[in-house]
Amino acid sequence: MRNRRLATVFLIAFIDLLGFSLILPLLPYYAAQYGASEAVIGLLVASYAVMQMIGGPFLGRLSDRYGRRRVLMVCVAGTLVGFLLLALADPLGRWLSRLVAPQAPNASVIAVLFFSRMLAGLTGGNLSVVQAYITDVTDERGRARGLGLIGAAFGLGFIIGPAVGGLLSRWGYGVPAFAAAGLAALNLALIYAWLPESLNAAQGAQPQAARRAPFSLTALVDALRRPYTGALLTTRFLFSVAFSMFQTIFALYALRRFGLTAQSTGFVLTYVGVLVVLVQGYLVGRLTDRFRDDLLIALAVSVMTVALLGWAWAPSVAWLLVILIPIAASGGLLNTLIASTLTKAARPDEVGGILGLVTALDSAARIVAPSLGGVLIQQLGTAGPGLFGAAVMAGVSAFVWRTIWNHPLALRMVREAKMPGQSYGASGE
Repeated sequence: MRNRRLATVFLIAFIDLLGFSLILPLLPYYAAQYGASEAVIGLLVASYAVMQMIGGPFLGRLSDRYGRRRVLMVCVAGTLVGFLLLALADPLGRWLSRLVAPQAPNASVIAVLFFSRMLAGLTGGNLSVVQAYITDVTDERGRARGLGLIGAAFGLGFIIGPAVGGLLSRWGYGVPAFAAAGLAALNLALIYAWLPESLNAAQGAQPQAARRAPFSLTALVDALRRPYTGALLTTRFLFSVAFSMFQTIFALYALRRFGLTAQSTGFVLTYVGVLVVLVQGYLVGRLTDRFRDDLLIALAVSVMTVALLGWAWAPSVAWLLVILIPIAASGGLLNTLIASTLTKAARPDEVGGILGLVTALDSAARIVAPSLGGVLIQQLGTAGPGLFGAAVMAGVSAFVWRTIWNHPLALRMVREAKMPGQSYGASGE
């Protein structure tokens, strides 16, 4: 039964990211054909992350209260409506223009594009709710492996989606959006037909009232104040800033430093995606079977620090391809291990809210990183983002070795992982 649930959630996560990545690379071109400036396009791309930062914690916490399946259906339904609005932006915008602004049809179309992305972002808590579902159906020893498989599913979707979206865009930018809407509809049907509720089975020894705690933002604020949970969330945010800068500024870096074409850059990013999938789908499980989570987090942060320095000073494309291996490996490990460790440190009734906070922090990092990376390249040259990221991760490394590695709660997790069914809870902090 557990394997069937994991397989179903893997498929749902893959389809979700496949639909998302179908349209993501095409948004700038879609908006530009209606006269959107570079600044407006930047705001359009950022609008999704801003709304996801707002909606993520709420949706995660609501899933603690009302169940994962129900909230996941709301998330996917919002995604479906957002994609349909995106696909129909032209006729809807022109109809809206006739009602309120006959002289500015293009502006009305752009307004519909913004609304579609903001709606999708507000209901875009899919990842945190899926991760909470995995937490419900796995024990502590298998948690990182299960979350790693979900990370691999998202990675596969991101590898395939942009290529398919590019092919479909030959028939217009609305076509990939319609295809993404179709994938969201398929996901909704899969959740309804195949995915049972997981919250009732989560931490079976816990009473129902404890599992379905009242919705409260106070619980999320309290989680940030706890020494161990707060340290993990702080590490996640700072890592996300450095890693998001690498992801979002890489194309500009590759153009300025090595003169790579868009196609060549796409191949390099696909190579990175394959590496991340291998790490999350295979390596995470092997490493967590042998080593403690807190030690792996500390080592991965240190490796990321050195690897980003190598990225900053890469003298050739061949060197770049080599240094991308430790960047992808440490990034994939940190993405999975921090989420996994947080679910073990949290109480069963707050797992969804904690993972929603992770989504919000990642969204905040994706808002800050692109603009900051552009400024660094302009002021310091192509080495700027790598040097900045390495400096951030050096500070994070010192912070992790001081606050997370060998923390009493981490050591308690190691001991109790040998006795399935026990809950660490937050009281250990």
